Formats: sequence, structure tokens, C-alpha cells
Amino acid sequence: MAARINTVQEYFDTLGDRFVQSAANGVSAVFQFEISGDGGGTWHVIVNDGAMEVHSGPHSEPSATVSAKAADYIKISNGDMNGLRAVMTRKMKIGGNLVVARKMQQMFPTGNI
Repeated sequence: MAARINTVQEYFDTLGDRFVQSAANGVSAVFQFEISGDGGGTWHVIVNDGAMEVHSGPHSEPSATVSAKAADYIKISNGDMNGLRAVMTRKMKIGGNLVVARKMQQMFPTGNI
């Protein structure tokens, strides 16, 4: 498991260490993260057949979108809050192509996986 993070920016700065390349083989998608609150921002991650690039700012055509408050996203990333429970309790929202969005769990595992 990757080291714990303290900020959302730190999560995206270390996403390459968390990325599971084998889970991204054959995947071509853009994941957009819209994180609100203190320390939030918008990032998008382009996955193309096992490769990954992180960019700051929005993408014009994301495949899937993740929305959450910064404090909650840090908890999810560290495994202190279950991602599925976060969705069920509306602390995190997933939009766009849900089939593609489900692949994020294998490509970008959190602390509780």
C-alpha cells in the first residue's frame, strides 16, 4: 500500500506510485476528479492501455467524474472511509460511464483494498 496522504494534491502527486498498470491494460478513459473545499481542485487522469498521465484542471470530455469534499477524499484515499459507503452516503458522487468508473478501484487502489 502507498504511504498515507495529507492533501488531495499529495494524492495526485503520488498517483503514479499507486497506479496498477496491469489493471489498465486495454483501458482508454479519462477520469475527472472534482474535489471541493479547502485543498480541493479539479484534476483529470488519462489512462491509455496501461499508461497514465495526471493533469491539473478539467478535461473537455471525461469518461467518468468523481466528486467529493477534500476531507472525505483524503479519508477514502487513506482507507479510513470505504469508497462504496462514501457513494451510498453521498459523500462521493460518480458520474459518466459507470462501467469505466468501476475500473478505477483496480487501477487506483485506496488504503482499504
